[in-house]
Amino acid sequence: MTEPLPLDSRTRAQLLTHARSQNAWLPRPVSDESLRELYELAKWGPTSMNCSPMRVMFVRSMAARTRLLSAVLSGNAEKVRTAPVVAIVAHDTAFYEQLPKLFPHRPNAGDLFRDRPALAEETCFRNSSLQGGYFILAARMLGLDCGPLSGFDAAAVNSLFFEGTSLRVNFLCCLGYGDPAGLFPRSPRLEFDEACTIV
Repeated sequence: MTEPLPLDSRTRAQLLTHARSQNAWLPRPVSDESLRELYELAKWGPTSMNCSPMRVMFVRSMAARTRLLSAVLSGNAEKVRTAPVVAIVAHDTAFYEQLPKLFPHRPNAGDLFRDRPALAEETCFRNSSLQGGYFILAARMLGLDCGPLSGFDAAAVNSLFFEGTSLRVNFLCCLGYGDPAGLFPRSPRLEFDEACTIV
């Protein structure tokens, strides 16, 4: 394996330094092929025991969008209404049932979680959150813009979309091509010494 090369400034800008959370969307569709490519890229990010608990429901149809809008806080409604696609980024609370496939060198790994619901919940929420971050970066790599949201009624989303399953919503993420007219001035970030400690 060769030494990894540092990402160039354009790539850094596209992924993080100049990328923005979008509030308004251009009327440009996102294809099924793009959504498949997005997942195929995002799935390679690391998770503990390769547990990969993230599950994604891509909301595009008007019927599904109307249901989702009923669970979104009013301040986010226009974003959800106008985004070409809204991803419901969820986690599978029974993720451990897939461990024989995902972690084959330890086929009984699921036994660690099966009777320990608190550990299972902590593990799947943490790792689906990691995967959600990879998902956003993968979308940006493919030229898509993102608008991640936490302003929604989680119980309502679970009832509307995941009733009778082991899936639970983590966050929502609007996907498409952002309209620059909808951007706010960029908010500041903490400096290294405000956020980090070396011990």
